[in-house]
Amino acid sequence: MNSKKQFILAILSLFTMAIYAQSYQVSGTVTDSDNQPLPGVSVTIEGTSRGTTTDFDGKYTIKVESSENLIFSYVGFNDKKLQMDGTQTFNVMMVSGVSLKEVVVVGSRNPNRTAVDTAVPVDIIDVTELVTAGPQVNLNQILNYVAPSFTSNTQTISDGTDHIDPASLRGLGPDQVLVLVNGKRRHTSSLINVNGTFGRGSVGTDLNAIPAASIERIEVLRDGAAAQYGSDAIAGVINIVLKRSTNELILNVTSGANFSKNANSQTGGVDGETTNVSANYGLQLGDKGGFLNFTGDFDVRQDYNRMKEWEGNIFNLYNTVERFANNAGYDLSNLLDDDVSDVIQYGNAAGLGLSSTATKSELQSILSADNTATELAARGLEKSDFNMRVGQSALRGGRFFANFSLPLNDDGTELYSFAGVSSRVGNSAGFYRLPNQSRTYTPAYINGFLPEINSAITDKSFAVGIKGKINDWDVDFSNTYGKNEFLYTIGNTFNASMQNASPTKFDAGGFSFAQNTTNLDISKFYDDVMSGVNVAFGAEYRVENYEIVAGEEASYAQYTAEGQVITLASQTPSLDFFGAGRPGGSQVFPGFSPNNELSRGRSSVAGYLDMEADISENFLLSFATRYEDYSDFGSTLNFKIASRIKAGENTNIRAAFNTGFRAPSLHQLNFNSTSTIFDQNGDPQEVGTFANDSRAAQLLGIPQLKEETSSSMSVGFTTKMPDAHLTITVDGYFVSIDDRVVYTGQFKGPGTGTELDNLLAQANASAASFFANAIDTESKGIDIVLTHDALIGESAKLKSDLSGTFSKTVQVGGIKASDVLENAGLVGTYFPEDSRVYLEEAVPRTKINLSNSLTTDKFNVFLRNVWFGEVTEATTTVANQQVFGSKLVTDLSFGYKMSESTTITVGANNLFDIYPDRAAAEYNNRSSGRFDWSRRAQQFGVGGRFLFARLNFVLK
Repeated sequence: MNSKKQFILAILSLFTMAIYAQSYQVSGTVTDSDNQPLPGVSVTIEGTSRGTTTDFDGKYTIKVESSENLIFSYVGFNDKKLQMDGTQTFNVMMVSGVSLKEVVVVGSRNPNRTAVDTAVPVDIIDVTELVTAGPQVNLNQILNYVAPSFTSNTQTISDGTDHIDPASLRGLGPDQVLVLVNGKRRHTSSLINVNGTFGRGSVGTDLNAIPAASIERIEVLRDGAAAQYGSDAIAGVINIVLKRSTNELILNVTSGANFSKNANSQTGGVDGETTNVSANYGLQLGDKGGFLNFTGDFDVRQDYNRMKEWEGNIFNLYNTVERFANNAGYDLSNLLDDDVSDVIQYGNAAGLGLSSTATKSELQSILSADNTATELAARGLEKSDFNMRVGQSALRGGRFFANFSLPLNDDGTELYSFAGVSSRVGNSAGFYRLPNQSRTYTPAYINGFLPEINSAITDKSFAVGIKGKINDWDVDFSNTYGKNEFLYTIGNTFNASMQNASPTKFDAGGFSFAQNTTNLDISKFYDDVMSGVNVAFGAEYRVENYEIVAGEEASYAQYTAEGQVITLASQTPSLDFFGAGRPGGSQVFPGFSPNNELSRGRSSVAGYLDMEADISENFLLSFATRYEDYSDFGSTLNFKIASRIKAGENTNIRAAFNTGFRAPSLHQLNFNSTSTIFDQNGDPQEVGTFANDSRAAQLLGIPQLKEETSSSMSVGFTTKMPDAHLTITVDGYFVSIDDRVVYTGQFKGPGTGTELDNLLAQANASAASFFANAIDTESKGIDIVLTHDALIGESAKLKSDLSGTFSKTVQVGGIKASDVLENAGLVGTYFPEDSRVYLEEAVPRTKINLSNSLTTDKFNVFLRNVWFGEVTEATTTVANQQVFGSKLVTDLSFGYKMSESTTITVGANNLFDIYPDRAAAEYNNRSSGRFDWSRRAQQFGVGGRFLFARLNFVLK
């Protein structure tokens, strides 16, 4: 070849290389296997953070180079990789599956950031798959069995907490995790937990008010994010992403029950029947990808009981006198006066040999003797007839959610909204009121009674916003409103101090919480600065209101024998035969009084700056800061810095440090009421909760509440092994919280007619409790997540997820008590020992989850094993703190696709009927047989084996 030809070929080669080296634009449409467009698909350039997402018509446009690969990722579908070869149009069909490489909404405001490329750990949970194959149907339990750092369990004998399950992240409090819906702040419940459960003294979000069938996926940010999202995000953020699908009707019917050796008061059999019916459908709006997706569901849950038999005394000899008098048609209320002749008459009819000249004092001594065995035989009763209901409360409710979007033009301007309403009623029971107790007015309930708490919980939310571009800036303006209301009706009960005048059903009042949040968010992604820079800033204005509504007078008042309401310590309530004062109010839950009634509001204003820069293809750096000012306690400034380094093509190292805060809730600042709280011996105490600005707080030296502050850091790595189809993430964390808000112990008055005694009398209480910034805590742990996908043959796919959390929370430093408390020797009451256990050891600090899903064209097999670590009984006496050992719980289900539209699934939660360790007698926590399993330390509940069947219809 002559030199001239060689020169020409060299020039052509260089020209060709130049063509292929330069950037060019690729576009196309992404669809599913049914040729339906997929909006929101992540389109990224392999090995970089550059990317885009498909629009509402499934269309995308991106600049590439010929040497690069495009990765298409979408929740519920397998990743797809395409090699660029100069072709400018690529239409892509996604195949059903599950992947962790989706663009995330939470943790980063970069619109192109995927889960494995974030600087902080984010879990993506495909709820659609779990609702189809898993045993759980309510959101709390779905998360409890799939997210290792998440904990939530159904409580028992804990007033309103029986009806709204407290939930936590990384072992911190229910009020230290922020919940978002579609990236917008969700309001909390109106219920504050003051009884003996994990999360005592805190306020959480009622996740079960959101139907699981309305959710596409859940993003769990396991890192502090107060600098990005504001108060409550100390432990992390849970973002619930609602469905956007259209032209598809999904109907699920799930029914099941506990088939357990300990069902029906441990006699075995079936109990706790549940049924859930849900439907989801979406309408296409316009021709630009608009939609209206709505979900409705209804469920009913029956109660169950795990108490075997009451082991204590029930009747005394006075009850024997009552039985004979009642059989003779005598009015039992007349036995209570000072004329004891009738008592002697009917006592001798019973063969008690009472002296005709015996005084009331002498009769009190004689007739207080136990006579349980004789009375049970004479009345044809057994001890189990006096059981409480220890276990799941009954619930019945319905929910409706809607998600809406309407593009207004071709430039991305979009009007959006989502809304929900939830209504449910619950029924739970308290401690049995025995006939030998002064709390039982036997002329009305000769065999005692089991009082019931009936709840009416309503939840409403509505969000509306508009987003679009202004001079290349993405602008999002929105308003979100939410309200939760909790009302009590107490049934099968009695105000014993009213004697014959008492009703048996009471309107006890309730409370509500409303929140309105207005947001302006502005952001811009610069793809030509460094390797990409995202700048976001914005403002938020939030208004909150908390209300307590009084019940009827008889639900809260204690009366004298003459029927006067007691307001002074010097007044005496009506007495039983033995001279004991009869308690007032509706038993099991005294109602709210006009003194409790209030309406308190506050507002906050905030501004934030959030910047995220890919300094190079291998180095990401982000910074966020937020200033927030509250009308009731002042301002706070927080920041967060995070980084991610690409240590290899498929390995990232990430780290973050942040400061945070949690404003004391309006509930903690203002809640005041009187509750019947039973101590570890089963003895009732009427405990009044007083606000920190009350006179009672001043007398005891309880300081005003202030915000909790925190600092935290996390370090971890992610790695992908494409050939092995394996993804691994490991993250360690440390969280320090100062001035943590807790619920104190019970302060008792001296009983000498002091001002504190009078305040307690007015509240119908014998002791007082408060909310206080009593301690500092530190939490540390490590989270591990492994995800593996494998193809078996031509049509079978096996997906496996192994995740675990290993955590520890401890109190650090001393108790932050005032001089008044120090001098009075009440520091141990200010932060008692059981409160320490609730914080440190009452929920599993270790949880490991291994899930396996095998899918073919016709069959699906779902197998999950969850290891729940040990927990400790929360008692004030160290010697009684029993440790309950670790347990392994197995879920298994089989699904069969009967047709293109119909799938039937059968399976089990807790297949092998595993229970926590029983309460051992030597620890003295069984309360005479009431609690064979702890009610203060929860691992996974005491329901036992749950079998279910589900019918799933999908019509397109």
